[in-house]
Amino acid sequence: MKVKVLNTAGAETGKEVTLPKEVFGVEPNDHAIYLDVKQYLAGQRQGTHSSTEKGDVTASTRKIKKQKGTGTARAGSVKSGVFVGGGRMHGPRPRDYSFKLNKKLKQVARASAFTYKAKENEVLVVDAINMEDAKTKNFTAILDSLNVADKKTLWLTEDYNTNAHLSARNIPNASVMNVADAHTYNILHANNVILVEGSIAKLKEILS
Repeated sequence: MKVKVLNTAGAETGKEVTLPKEVFGVEPNDHAIYLDVKQYLAGQRQGTHSSTEKGDVTASTRKIKKQKGTGTARAGSVKSGVFVGGGRMHGPRPRDYSFKLNKKLKQVARASAFTYKAKENEVLVVDAINMEDAKTKNFTAILDSLNVADKKTLWLTEDYNTNAHLSARNIPNASVMNVADAHTYNILHANNVILVEGSIAKLKEILS
C-alpha cells in the first residue's frame, strides 16, 4: 500500500512510501487485539480498593450471647458483618490486575490494529516534525494544516522528539510518542495515525 508523504504544512512533498505488508497488510486477529487492549487497561488500574472487614474493626471480642437456647442464630462477635458497625463481608482488597502476554501475540495485535487503520485510510505520513521550540500553538497550526485538528491523532516518531512531545501535551486530542512505545489501545483509540517517515522502517523492524 502506497501513501503520499506530506509536510507539516499539509502539502505533498512529491514522494510516496510503501507501507510494509508485514505491519499494515496482515490478516487481523481480533482476539489478539482484545487480549492486548485488556492487558493495557488492566495495567492502568491502581488496585488500591479496600474495605473494612471483620479483622479491621475495633470492638469487643466478647461473645455477645450464649451459644444455645436463645432461639436465634449463633453470634460470637459484634465485629460480624451481620451487625450494624461490623465489618463488610467479602469486600474488595488491594490487588494487582496486571497479567502477562507473549511477545509474539502483542506483535500480532499491534500489526492487526495498524492494518485496520490502513484499510480505513486513517494512516498519514509526514516527512518530519521540525520544531525549534516547544509551543502548543505551533503544533496546533500543524494539526490545522493537516485537517486533523478536530480528530484524535497519534503521532509516531522514530526517536523521542522532545519539542513535539511537549507541544502536544496540552492538546487533548493529540499525542506524540516513540514508535516503539505505540500500543494497540493507543492505535485504535486514535482517529488518525500519523507516521513520521523515518519511523516506518523502525516499525517494520519491531513488528516483523
